[in-house]
Amino acid sequence: MSTAASQLVSMEEIRAAARRIAGIAMRTPLVRAQFPGVSGFGQAREIWLKAESLQPIGAFKIRGASNKILQLTANEIVRGVITYSSGNHAQGVAYAAREVGAKAVIVMPSNAPSVKRAATLSLGAEIVDVGLASSERLAMAETLVREHGYVVIPPYDDEQIIAGQGTCGLEIVEDLPDVDLVAAPVSGGGLLGGVAAAVKRLRPQVKVFGIEPELAGDTAESFRTGKIVTWPAELTSRTIADGLRTQSVGERNFAHIRSFVDGIVTVTEAEIRAAMRAIVTATRLVPEPSGAVAAAALLFHSSEFPEYRKAVAVVSGGNVDPAMLAEVLTGKGA
Repeated sequence: MSTAASQLVSMEEIRAAARRIAGIAMRTPLVRAQFPGVSGFGQAREIWLKAESLQPIGAFKIRGASNKILQLTANEIVRGVITYSSGNHAQGVAYAAREVGAKAVIVMPSNAPSVKRAATLSLGAEIVDVGLASSERLAMAETLVREHGYVVIPPYDDEQIIAGQGTCGLEIVEDLPDVDLVAAPVSGGGLLGGVAAAVKRLRPQVKVFGIEPELAGDTAESFRTGKIVTWPAELTSRTIADGLRTQSVGERNFAHIRSFVDGIVTVTEAEIRAAMRAIVTATRLVPEPSGAVAAAALLFHSSEFPEYRKAVAVVSGGNVDPAMLAEVLTGKGA
């Protein structure tokens, strides 16, 4: 593993990120979920949801994007920024770029959800379409950087992005000091790596788990084998969780995951849908599929976790297509 990948973000960097992004990203609440038979008032186990779906862009990605963009020089802002994303990071970059007056170019896969595409355009960004593979998005971004001199804002494999996402973990521990289990979605690994770094540095005894769809389980395989594996796009694109279709975990993120994460649990498509329904019913929060995977793991895979009294599941986003939400809530297409 390279020297860059072995550098882990410090607690000081995460705290600095929290101060830096305070004017853009929201400090999201923890919402207690009363899931029948699993958690609720009067029961021994509590499940709290970290409601990142309430961010200005509807997802946690605004944390890392803002932390990176707010550290750009005046010259870099003039050059403009570019990223490659299926939607939520695209919105985070577009939102933060608009705040500093920078042009934002987003390379998106052709199957990006229309709701995320429309939101990105509404924030003033320019969209460039490519195929389904995350490698295609990266290649196009690199080409445009060579042609136009844009500054790349990586979606996950970057220390400043990881530190920004780590502010989510900082808030969890500050708001629920006696938490003993934290579950967060994982794809590229920026959120999980950052959250785990913050939580473990503040409360080493807390168990931290990454959750991903079994149809896009490259991080689970990477964690199990101890080396990064890549899944082809035709496999990862099968999952309903469009935000978790990255083909491999980032190198820097994997270094954080190996240092701070206790395990990776995978969930089925049916479990993701059921968790979406359960979250809406129990809390009135609206999760996108990617945002429901952590709750799905706590609901349907309790035997894969150590005993806990208070758990937090990160609801990473709520940018779900209304038609898909209606389909999920009515139980159709499951």
